[in-house]
Amino acid sequence: MAERYESIRCAVRDAADAADRDPDEITIVAVTKHVGVTEIQKAIVAGCKDFGENRVQEFLGKYGLFPDLNWHFIGTLQTNKVKDVVGRAHLIHSVESLRLLEHIDRVAEAHGIVQDVLLQVNVSGEQSKHGMIPEEAEDTLRASLEMPGVRVRGLMTIAPLGRPEDVRWVFRDTARLFASLASMRFNGMELTDLSMGMTNDFRVAIEEGATIIRVGRAIFGR
Repeated sequence: MAERYESIRCAVRDAADAADRDPDEITIVAVTKHVGVTEIQKAIVAGCKDFGENRVQEFLGKYGLFPDLNWHFIGTLQTNKVKDVVGRAHLIHSVESLRLLEHIDRVAEAHGIVQDVLLQVNVSGEQSKHGMIPEEAEDTLRASLEMPGVRVRGLMTIAPLGRPEDVRWVFRDTARLFASLASMRFNGMELTDLSMGMTNDFRVAIEEGATIIRVGRAIFGR
């Protein structure tokens, strides 16, 4: 585990160097899908601080065992499950619609907290991918200004399966959208996070501007 995690860190440094970026500005989220407690403990010892889950029940169970870690929710979130994630997630990556954002806001405001979130955008246009179309992101950001219970920190996307170079354009277009939205600075809103890249393609994602990568198999060996 320690060797695999260090290998990922080295790859992150190399990709950041290639793009003339600071590797310290890139967060590695260890995705714990189908990963047990022992493996999570080993990852903690290896230096992992941020973990991600894509199923609410798994998220709740692992959060309950390790509440002091930064837990990221990265999967599809149904409105009836929002109450289970808000206040526990360090960051919700998968806000795919204005309706979901509004629901998160209501739950968070009722609990007197501000929930950090990312807007999930479907840049590739794949029918199988969740996320709002890029053209909806600006209006959703503007709407969030009237939502005291949420803080939008940036964007998340998932690239199609394929060779990293073949999907580079998805990361590049997402980064351009991110930069465009960040430059608007709605009422001083500061967008800081761009979550993109997984085990197969995180190097290319970093080269195109990712600040958060989501890596499971390369860390846990499955």
